Amino acid sequence: MTALLTTDLGSISLIGRGKVRDLYAVGDNLLLVATDRISAFDHVLATGIPGKGKILTQISLFWFELLSEIVPNHLITADVSKFPAELAPYADQLEGRSMLVKRATMFPVECVARGYLAGSGWKEYKAEHSVCGIALPGGLEDGSRLPEPIFTPATKSQDGSHDENISFEAVEKVIGVADAAELRRLTLAIYAKATAHAESRGLILADTKFEFGRTADGILLADEVLTPDSSRFWDAANWKPGGAQPSFDKQFVRDYLESIRWNKQAPAPALPADVAERTQAKYLEAFRLLTGRSLSL
Repeated sequence: MTALLTTDLGSISLIGRGKVRDLYAVGDNLLLVATDRISAFDHVLATGIPGKGKILTQISLFWFELLSEIVPNHLITADVSKFPAELAPYADQLEGRSMLVKRATMFPVECVARGYLAGSGWKEYKAEHSVCGIALPGGLEDGSRLPEPIFTPATKSQDGSHDENISFEAVEKVIGVADAAELRRLTLAIYAKATAHAESRGLILADTKFEFGRTADGILLADEVLTPDSSRFWDAANWKPGGAQPSFDKQFVRDYLESIRWNKQAPAPALPADVAERTQAKYLEAFRLLTGRSLSL
């Protein structure tokens, strides 16, 4: 199959294109379309991963349903046959990879939950013995489990650059004390439920990030949720602190880009077919493990 890198919905109003998703205005609502684009080191690569957008969307839909008792979400429907009539001519682009969602005023923070040290959290811990101002015990390693999950918010980058970890106090200043407390509560509650489910499937959810918005009805969970693009899932049976853990994401892509010594400046290179295929297989495996179902692309 061919990777869908860019959607074209004719006269439907395009709001913007992110690293992976294209966003359209449809009446009072929004249409979120996950393409097959893949990014690494903050650059979108020239090669896509066929079916990736469908896999991510189906994983998000699984989690939205599982988490609905904790927090409402922005989903109206992912059934293309129930989309507004003006979208019908583009069903082939939208099937399986799109969601009609409510408009919401988004909070300008990334809500990150960490149960394990990895990535930027590990780098910060090595320097400060803390993450986002939260003091942690000594002796932890890359991949170590934390004494308890922590809320480590980050700025939400508007230009595609790196998000930066910030303290909880900084979040309070940006969005207010009450909203900051509620976003922390929701983030940790979602993480706890998701962690329990992942563990039941033989996976570790090391960390993840959420985006929340507000409508007239209150706070809701938005964007994607608990996919390999926004979360670190590890194989529990092979977890061994002391270094980077194999993960169900685009690690094959990162490893290839490091092997060719790409300078991480635009333009981003293309990927060999075998790297794209192995990455697709890893995303499909994540879907199967998380949901207990197979997905036909």
